[in-house]
Amino acid sequence: MPSALDTLTEYSDNPSAFLALNSGNEYFHGDRFAGTCAYTRSGRYVLQFGGPFTAAEHRAQLLDSFVAHAGRRLVAVQLQRQDAELYEQHGFTVNQLGASYAVDLARFTLRGSRFVRLRNKISRARRAGLEVAEVRVGDDPAELDRIDRDWLRDKGRHVKELRFLVGQRTGDLQRHRRLFVGRIEGTAVGYINYSPVFGSRPGWLHDLSRRLPDAPPGVMEALNATVIERLTAEGAGWLHFGFTPFTGLAAEHEVPGASRTFARFARFLAEHGQSIYPAASQLEYKEKWAPHAVIPEYIAFKGKPRIGAVWQLMRAANAL
Repeated sequence: MPSALDTLTEYSDNPSAFLALNSGNEYFHGDRFAGTCAYTRSGRYVLQFGGPFTAAEHRAQLLDSFVAHAGRRLVAVQLQRQDAELYEQHGFTVNQLGASYAVDLARFTLRGSRFVRLRNKISRARRAGLEVAEVRVGDDPAELDRIDRDWLRDKGRHVKELRFLVGQRTGDLQRHRRLFVGRIEGTAVGYINYSPVFGSRPGWLHDLSRRLPDAPPGVMEALNATVIERLTAEGAGWLHFGFTPFTGLAAEHEVPGASRTFARFARFLAEHGQSIYPAASQLEYKEKWAPHAVIPEYIAFKGKPRIGAVWQLMRAANAL
């Protein structure tokens, strides 16, 4: 039977699919065909990441098998539109939860008046001496661990590092990712980790990023711009900026049978939920790059939405 990575590579059309391979996740496999469902557990709930990863003709069967395995307290998150429609047809209540953002590298340019501020930030960081280098697997990550500690400490004593819905830069799968570090005078001041993306918009996912609190303005923008230049030269198709909850919400994105109560809840968090999830700051960064695609993403509840399910999802993401 193919591995979960092989299955995702072959069948996934979710730009964040590689996050399904995060350490701590469990996997349910089809017994008569190649197929994988990735999930974790929190409290009494089973939290699925993405939809059923398998060939189109097996998706409904794999979902049915996984539902029988997971039970009534199943919640699926970061579903794509085709997933959302499938889950709705199988008795789930499905609502838009947010959106992901992507840039077509073949069309991307920093020229023009709309990018003046971004170009200025990039130039400022480069004048400060920023140098960008790719970190190979096995290189000493101690300087990056220090960035992580200082970055988290600067967020405040009650802030925790998010997980489940964000990427990782350690473990055996790091050899499939690409890690770029920005240094000034030999000192690491920030890094961005990129994960591979498969499917109809193949390329890379701007996955996990950190910087020192006192890093010069524009460091992350200059780091990402340098990586964009390299990826474009290599012929990469898309750069994805990933999923942001409670953004891009629109009535026209909802599927039939969506919960009006949950839609109001999501809109409330979009306006007032910054303390739970930093959606506004994430969106501001992503929109700087003028994404060519804004892709709605969904959450599905087996039966009706439950407050307890949302609570456990936030716990799994370490947002509480």
